[in-house]
Parts: sequence; structure tokens; C-alpha cells
Amino acid sequence: MIKFLKKFFTVFTVICSLVSQTRAQIAVNINDTAKQQIFRYNKVVYFEDTHSSLTLNQVKAPSFKFKTNKEATPATHNPGSAWWYRISIGNNPQSVNRWIIEFFDQTIDSITVYAPDKMGNYQATLLGSSQPFTARLYHHKNFSLNISNNFTGLHYYYVRIKSHQPVNVIMVLRSVNWFISYALDEYFFFGIFYGMILVFGLYNLMMFIAMRQRQYLYYIAYNLSIGLYEMCADGIAYQYIWPGSPIWNHNAYGIALFSASIFSLLFAQSLLNVKVNAPRLNKLIIGMLAFRGLFFVLCLTINENWFQYKIIELIPLSLAYFTGCYVLIKGYRAARFFVIGYTFLVAGFITKALIALNLWWFPVTAANYYSLSFCFILEMVFISFAIGDKVRILKKKEELAQLRIINQLRLNEELKDALNRNLEALVKERTRELEEKTVLVAEQNEQLTTVNILLKQQTEEISRMNVLLENDNTSLHHDIERVTHDRVMSAEVDFEEFSRIYPDNETCFKFLAELKWEKGYACRKCVNDHYGHGHFPYSRRCSKCGYEESVIAYTILQNTRIPINKAFYMIFLMYSTKGKISSHKLSEILSIRQSTCWAYSSRIKKVMESRKKEIKNAGDKGWSRLVVEG
Repeated sequence: MIKFLKKFFTVFTVICSLVSQTRAQIAVNINDTAKQQIFRYNKVVYFEDTHSSLTLNQVKAPSFKFKTNKEATPATHNPGSAWWYRISIGNNPQSVNRWIIEFFDQTIDSITVYAPDKMGNYQATLLGSSQPFTARLYHHKNFSLNISNNFTGLHYYYVRIKSHQPVNVIMVLRSVNWFISYALDEYFFFGIFYGMILVFGLYNLMMFIAMRQRQYLYYIAYNLSIGLYEMCADGIAYQYIWPGSPIWNHNAYGIALFSASIFSLLFAQSLLNVKVNAPRLNKLIIGMLAFRGLFFVLCLTINENWFQYKIIELIPLSLAYFTGCYVLIKGYRAARFFVIGYTFLVAGFITKALIALNLWWFPVTAANYYSLSFCFILEMVFISFAIGDKVRILKKKEELAQLRIINQLRLNEELKDALNRNLEALVKERTRELEEKTVLVAEQNEQLTTVNILLKQQTEEISRMNVLLENDNTSLHHDIERVTHDRVMSAEVDFEEFSRIYPDNETCFKFLAELKWEKGYACRKCVNDHYGHGHFPYSRRCSKCGYEESVIAYTILQNTRIPINKAFYMIFLMYSTKGKISSHKLSEILSIRQSTCWAYSSRIKKVMESRKKEIKNAGDKGWSRLVVEG
């Protein structure tokens, strides 16, 4: 038992020593046989300075504790902190190569590298996208600096990184010869990549000029936006487009991604004919365009650091991809190459997102670092196939439509010939029938002519008789009116018969207006003789001063409250009886209160007394002389 415990303790001690050795920082030795060496896992130790207050002397103190890096690719996670990294390099003065340290991520704002010299002192070198491009030792998209290799032994190099967004800290020890060779190859492939973007853009521009379809403009704008984003991410844009404006490095990629999202959705909407093939998804795409535009405005106006949330582009990308799949399932064949192209793009975007979020479980190499660029090239190729496929399908449909039109025209021609033959036969038959009927019609016309002559003679006789009858009717009508008027004007006529001549207010007002202004109109205010119609029936308004005079003003009917036709009849009765009829009799005849009849009859008597001479020989019109006051 004791021997077993001794053996177990020995094995445990060996395991602990091995674990401690694996957790200790491993140095990277300069070796001419290795062109490059990447700092991964325990080759790098780090410390997060949350207050950004540590100095180099504090960090390189023996008591300072760095943390062991457990990630294949070190990365900063909190943009508000400063991140310190320490690497160990074994110098080799016998090396025939010159060596540099290169940083891959071109979006890092500030990199301060503290490199040792022979005397044990540290020299600080400032790098990063916030520094002018012309300040770089090598005019290359990546950040790089020479290291001194004229002394031996292991030496620590300290790196302080500060950036407004999470970044990958990919550090590589390279020989200058390999760096130049690698850079030339890299820029060659960049030339091919961006050249393809321009070629695809020019091709689609020519297609737009030829076909005048907006989808080509959307795709050109989408390609250029992706190209701008890739240039921002690779550092090419800073090198060639705005080398003297580092501030553009912070926001240019966000503008490019926004433009790419907008134009990718517009292109998918147009290419897939979503408005017809998927109306609900079309509304969702419109809503996504509004949401993405709002987020972009908020980033510009509220907090520019929100541009770092590139993962949000997965939402419009997924919507475009889902729309393509949905439309393809619904039978729209033009979407097949679109779906294949976007499958590569989604794969590349997910890979890039996992690397950016430090969730990529493999070491970051050039292949997966540029995976999005490679997938974008494949997407461009397949999208071009999709555009061509849509044109081919449209052309095929157009050819089928033209073939159907030709067949229909041929059938129409055959039908027209058959109809013409039938019509010719019918015309001949109809002509024969008409010729037969023409003779019959001629005979009937002769008979009708004779009848028409007789009818004309009868018509003339009837017209003569109608004229005589009309003259007789006119005379009879005048005789009836005269007899009726004489009957009404007699003292024995009752109210019903009187009302036949003055049946309503309109008739009474008309009679009163003719009686009142029979000698012409003169304004009582300004004696003007021109007038217009007033607001009340048959009233007159002076055209000069605007004074309006109603038809009952300055008459015996002014201010009376009894119906005007009854008032007329009361005047008539008073006149015909020479004022001898009593108010009780008037009340009985007119169905008006006795007191009202007495008051109004008294008023009439006074007028009659004052106009005795005027109405003495007036005859049956004398009662109307009582209406208008003098």
C-alpha cells in the first residue's frame, strides 16, 4: 500500500509539472528554416487594464501577473479597456534574415509595441488605424515593425492595444523576405478580387443600359458597397483612398455595410419579383429597409460606436436568403442560382462573424480570415448566373408568347377567311332577296304615295279646323274669366269663390306689387329709380343706398297678422257693403276672432272715409284703391 501511494504521488507530481510547463509562456525562437510563426495559445499572455492607467514599468515588473491565453486567436472583448500582451522571442544574431512583427487586424485603433534593445531598454513604436498612413515603415495594409536581432537570449516584447471595437490580436513573426513575397501575392489576389468587382459592375451597367431594369443598378451598388467594406476591413481603402484621414477608418465600414444591406434587399426584391411572388415577404422587406435605415441614422446621430455591431447585418442577409428559398420552393426557377450564391455568402458571413466574436474554434489562418471575400466572389458568380437565368426565362417566356401570338394570328386569319366566304354567300343570298323585295317595295311605294296625298289633304283640313277650334276656345276662356271675375266682384260672392282669383300669398303679393308700383319705383330714402330684388318675396332693394322696401310696407296690410288673402277679402267686403257689415259677421265669414275683425275693419273704414271721392266711381276695382296708402 505504501509503495502504491509513493508511485501515485510520483505520477501526480510529474503530471503537475507537465501541466505547469504547458501553462507557462512559450518563447518563439528566430529560425531561418521557419518563414513565419504565429503567436497562439500559451505563446501569448495578456492582461486587461480596465482603467487604461498602467505604464510599461508596472507591466514588466516581476511581480506583475499576466493571464494565460486560452484562445487560438487572442482578442479584445471590452472596448473601454486597454489590453496588454506579452510575447517572448528568442533572438538569433546568426540569422541571415531580417525579421518583423506583423499585426493582421487592420481595424485596431492604437497599437503600442515596446521592443527591447541591447542595453535592456524598451523603444516604443506607435501603430494603428488612428495613425497617418505615411508614418508606417512599410507601406502595407497590415501594421508591421522591424525587430532588432543583433543580440542573443530570450526577450519579452510588450504590446498595448486600445480600440473602439473588439478586435482580433493576430501577431505573426515573419522574415522580411517572406513578408515581401507574401505581400506581393496578397496584393495580386486583391487586384483580382477588386478587379472582378469592377468587371461585374461594368457588365451589369451594360445590361442596365441594354434592358433598362433597375435590378442591375441595385446589384452594381451592392457590389460596390461590398467592395468598399472589404477595402475598409483589409486596410486597402486607408492605403489608397483616404491615407491622410484616419477618422474615416472608424465609420466608413459601417456606411459600406448599411449600403450593402439596403441594396441587397432591393436587388433581391427586384430580381425575385417578390411583390408578385411573395406579397407578405415584400411588406417584411420594406419594413426591414425602414428598420435598417433607422438604425443607421441612430448610429450617425447618437452613438457612432454602434457601427461595431456588424452582426446586425445577419438579419437583412437572412431575410434575403429566406426570401430566395421561399420563392424557389414556390416554383420561381430564376431564384435557384440566387439561393446557391447566397448560401456561400451566408457561410462566409457566419465564419467571419464567429471570428469577430472570437467563437471560432480553429486558429485564424489566411484561408478563413479571407473566407468572406472568397464566398463573395462565388456569390457574385452565381448571382450573375441568376440574372442571366432570369433573362433567359423571360426570353423563353417572350418567345412562347410570340409563338402563341403567331398561332393565334394564323387561326384568326383562317377564321377571317371562313367568315369572308360565309359573308360572301350571305351577301349574294341577301342581294337576291333584296332584288325580289325591291319590286314589291316599289309597288307599295306607289300605293303609299297615293295614301300620303290623301293624308296630306286630310291633315290640311284638320289643321284648319284646329285653328278655328283654338280661336273658339280662346274666346270661351276669356268669357269664362270675365264672368268669373264679375261674379267674384259681386257683393254676394263667398270666400271660396274669392280665393279662386287670389288663392295664395304668392298671387296676393304679385297683385300687391303691381298695384303698389304701377307708376314706377322710387326709393323712399334717396328717390333713386333703379332697384334689385330684395330678401323677401316681391320686395325691392335700392341699387344706390341699399334700402329694401317690402311689398306690404306703406299699405293697409302693414303689420297685419291675418292671412293676406283673408285681409283682401275683408277689404273687398267692407268696400262692397260700404262699411255696413259688422265685425261679428266678418268673424263668422273669415273664421277670425271678432276683436281682430273689429280692429282691422275700423282701420279700413278710416281709409274709406279719407278716400270717398277717389273710390266713388271706381267700380269693381274700388276695393283695391283702399290697399295702398296715399
